[in-house]
Amino acid sequence: MPTKEGSPRPHTFSGVVLQLKEKLKPGNKQQNGTTTNGNGNGNGLGKSAHRHELRRIEKAEKEERSSRDIQERENRWRREQERARSEEDEEMLTRYGMVAEPEDLPAQVQPGKLNTIEGIHKLSVGTKVAFRARIHTQRRMSAKLDFLLFRDQTHSIQGVLAHTSTHMIKWVQKLHPESLVYVTGTLKEPPENIRSATEQTVEIDVYSLHLVAAANDTPWDNYEPPEALNTRLQARILDIRHPSNIAIFKIRSKIVSQFRRTLEDLDFLEIQTPKLQPAATESGAEVFKVNYFGRKAFLAQSPQLAKQMAISADLRKVFEVGPVFRAENSNTHRHLTEYTGLDIEMEIQQDYHEVMMTVDKCLKNIFTAVQSMPELHVVRERFPSEDLVWLDETLVLPFTEGIKMLQDDGVDVEVEDLGTRDEIRLGELVKQKFGTDYYILDHFPSNARPFYTHKAEDPDFTNSFDIFIRGQEVCTGGQRIHNAEKLRESMKKARIPEAGMEEYLAAFDLGPAPHGGAGLGLERVVMLMLNLGNVRNATLFHRDPKSLPEKPQGLPHPEADTTKPWQFTEQPSVEKLIANYGDASNTSWLDERFEIWRHSNGAAVGYAIQDEKFAMTIGNPLCDESQYNEVISAYQNYVLHELKLTPVWMLVSEQVQDVLATHHKWRTLSCVEEQRVDADNHNKPSGHDIRRVERENVKVHKVELSEDFMKRCDESIEEWKVARRGKKQVHLTEIRPWVDSEHRQYFAAEKDNKVVALVVLAQLSPKHGWQVKWAMDFPGAPNGTIEVTVEKALSSVTGNVTFGAGVSEKLTPGSQLHGARAKFLANTYELLVKQLSLANKAGFREKFGVKGDPIYICYPRHGVGVQDLKQFIKFFED
Repeated sequence: MPTKEGSPRPHTFSGVVLQLKEKLKPGNKQQNGTTTNGNGNGNGLGKSAHRHELRRIEKAEKEERSSRDIQERENRWRREQERARSEEDEEMLTRYGMVAEPEDLPAQVQPGKLNTIEGIHKLSVGTKVAFRARIHTQRRMSAKLDFLLFRDQTHSIQGVLAHTSTHMIKWVQKLHPESLVYVTGTLKEPPENIRSATEQTVEIDVYSLHLVAAANDTPWDNYEPPEALNTRLQARILDIRHPSNIAIFKIRSKIVSQFRRTLEDLDFLEIQTPKLQPAATESGAEVFKVNYFGRKAFLAQSPQLAKQMAISADLRKVFEVGPVFRAENSNTHRHLTEYTGLDIEMEIQQDYHEVMMTVDKCLKNIFTAVQSMPELHVVRERFPSEDLVWLDETLVLPFTEGIKMLQDDGVDVEVEDLGTRDEIRLGELVKQKFGTDYYILDHFPSNARPFYTHKAEDPDFTNSFDIFIRGQEVCTGGQRIHNAEKLRESMKKARIPEAGMEEYLAAFDLGPAPHGGAGLGLERVVMLMLNLGNVRNATLFHRDPKSLPEKPQGLPHPEADTTKPWQFTEQPSVEKLIANYGDASNTSWLDERFEIWRHSNGAAVGYAIQDEKFAMTIGNPLCDESQYNEVISAYQNYVLHELKLTPVWMLVSEQVQDVLATHHKWRTLSCVEEQRVDADNHNKPSGHDIRRVERENVKVHKVELSEDFMKRCDESIEEWKVARRGKKQVHLTEIRPWVDSEHRQYFAAEKDNKVVALVVLAQLSPKHGWQVKWAMDFPGAPNGTIEVTVEKALSSVTGNVTFGAGVSEKLTPGSQLHGARAKFLANTYELLVKQLSLANKAGFREKFGVKGDPIYICYPRHGVGVQDLKQFIKFFED
């Protein structure tokens, strides 16, 4: 494959930077690889791209300086270590350093058992201790004295490093905060109490200190962490290490265990319900849709339906602690898209207040347990709060009375579900009047409850309740409809179809007992009890509408990144560039008829000469999208002035079409589309095809290449070529399946040791996924073999898969193309489609549910006539 080179590569990083800066000076003309586009810079870049390129170079320089500084520090460190080894005795050297594993510790500092900082206060002064902890902070007093604050979860102790070698002190002083260290020493009494440590009356006279795990590049340290929640959440693991957060999660754990213990004492049975459901049913909340083996499913909004089915199964009283998913786009302090639910469901003996009293008992036991935890004081050092106040006999307030309290206070509120501000204000009024942070609002209106809620005697209200802590709702519960006929009526009124609900409804046809239940949000309970201000503080790794942002996909071959200054003597291979940036059309460049032009930044363009007139350029340039204009301008200059040909771009994306139309004033049209399918959600072969292939004893499998397989496959390919000889075909690429096998996956159908079908997937850029490069069934293949083999290939990958370019139903004029010229081209195209049967491939591909993305043909306004369209088509013919 011939390669046309741009400017030579510098061999060093600094050389790259200097050359690029020289290249980007205004007025400098680049002789090879780039050309002016009339913007005055003389380097093929627009002003915006010019600024972008300069910023990129400056960033690269900064990174190089930083890398050089780090290397210099490491060299100094290494020299100091060498000097220490030459000056210190063996005993001194064993007292500090790096240890990969606990067993690597020197024998004289190996403990029988590690102490904990929490337990040290029980030991007397003079006791030798050994523990593992993080460096919370250091006070580097001098080359002979260092104070360290060691932290282990919510506990801390001061260490004093003195009376040792200056080399050891220097080494310790270079350790970063948050690094995990192993320490031995002796307990001693400090001159005065240490206010910065939890252990204030004792400190450690450090004898040895070894680094177990270094903490590098931390955005902050937990001695003085940032206050902003968003900043902390961006480094959540580091944030969780803070003593207040450790304490929060210990309290959270206590809440769950107390909830579980209370219910088990009441003879409840813990269950685990499925989180994949066939229907979106439980309430008005949005749901997350899931592709379930090609079928539609939903993540459970709650375990509500399954809990009720468990009651119908005579489990009587059940509870669950598990995840709940809500696809509500609510970016508030109290909403999450995934949280932990504390749910109960139980048979009712007399009325639904039995459910209310059960939840009330759970919460009061939780309040009592948390109030006695020492971790509560740790949390309050960072999140101040007053003790939660509750009454011996919980206040149960009728919903209408709560509304009246708000109206009497001047709040404009109707008899319907309360908003967050209304809830908070009502909580303040309740605290003023009744002296409690905890109360229950009973008999909610019907329009504020889901379809399965049992109506009260007044049908405008329901047998349901909400529970509030510090003025915000943490629990919803009530009685359920248990009569099958009434349940169906309620579903119909709520416009909920029975489809997908059959299993749920069948449970009611079997006659369940009267029952009710409730659900609490764990994170909200924690937030309100501790006054954390935001549920994200009570969540290990939160999920809200802004979570999981789409990130730029990494390149499979970072060494072939065209945006980075090149540091090697050879340019990146085309094969690697295709895997980084390519789409289906680019894989044809590996055929022998294509020549490759290279830009000085490593980008590539593939072309073939047609009739000594055109440079037929296929597919997008292989480079980052931000470099398209720069690379296209340089390539056009090469074709026009060195090859003396007319460039034509074919099968390019909308972005490249836009560059050619906007910056170069080219004509563009689309009569082709990239036919893609989602490998995770595509049409499957018919069961008839699958059964036929199985009956014929055809083995469909993924292939690991071997000489034997390639030989047998080549024989089948030759038979295929003979059978198709004389037929007029339109295609872009030659049949060379073993080229670039590093970026290929192979699937075959074999019968009686003969290859009867072959499917080859080619790796494209992360954005484009994979290409079905070849899908061939050979003579003798049973009907349906190729469909089953393609399905095998699609099921082995995820994301986008393209079958390559296919014809569009009609020609669509683009930029600079209209009037009689556009009409003539459209008519000519329609005739060619019929003559060459161009729609045949599309028919096969449609079996898998392909969708088309338009791709474009682009050519200069002068130098290409309408009759040349036939030459464009001829380029693809055998």
